[in-house]
Amino acid sequence: MKLTKKVALVTGGSRGIGKTIALALADRGYNIIINYLRNKKAAEETQQELAAKGVETLVVKCNVGDVSKIKQMFKAIDDRFGRLDILVNNAASGVLRPVMELEENHWDWTMNINAKSLLFAAQEAAKLMEKNGGGRIVSLSSIGSIRVLENYTTVGVSKAALEALTRYLSVELASRNIVVNAVSGGAVDTDALKHFPNREDILAEAQEKTPAGRMVEPDDLAKAAIFLLSDDAHMIRGQTLIVDGGMSLLT
Repeated sequence: MKLTKKVALVTGGSRGIGKTIALALADRGYNIIINYLRNKKAAEETQQELAAKGVETLVVKCNVGDVSKIKQMFKAIDDRFGRLDILVNNAASGVLRPVMELEENHWDWTMNINAKSLLFAAQEAAKLMEKNGGGRIVSLSSIGSIRVLENYTTVGVSKAALEALTRYLSVELASRNIVVNAVSGGAVDTDALKHFPNREDILAEAQEKTPAGRMVEPDDLAKAAIFLLSDDAHMIRGQTLIVDGGMSLLT
């Protein structure tokens, strides 16, 4: 990817995998918008790191599970930059409980942030991308979309919906020169994993059994996302690229 002065939005871009992707895009000359929901301090610190790379930055507080807030965020992007070239749909949340303990609000919260947000963010992104001849959308998924993980029902189902939506968006937005794909990661030791009640077991299993010999790191997912956002991936459409060191191949 050559240096540009194009614009990229990374939802949930203040920490973890989203931050790693945002920094990688900044290294390639993209002006960066990061969105956050609760941790303003982390967002401001990430903004400083991005600005130090010589790119323009914008931080937007937004609950991406709320369609009205999504529209406000994209208006702010349009007002500031007048364009959008990349959407990295990374923000995620979820209630981690056994099936019989799940309540309606747990389901709604998780599905809204992890799946519904992609649909309505993609709609708004497409409007801006069309102004400059197209763009690219990459979402972050999870192995829980295809495998049953303990306490992971709401998140796993929401990520399966995200992957299905990736396929539909890919076909329907192709005529607008918008390329849509997803990256699915194995266990990554980020702040998000701290919310798992069985975190230590997950880490131990990943460290012991991953065929590649080590756990997946945020940079592994960032590199995959950057590839899918590049011109080299132009003919890859509607796919979910699994980056887990071979872990999902094991029975």
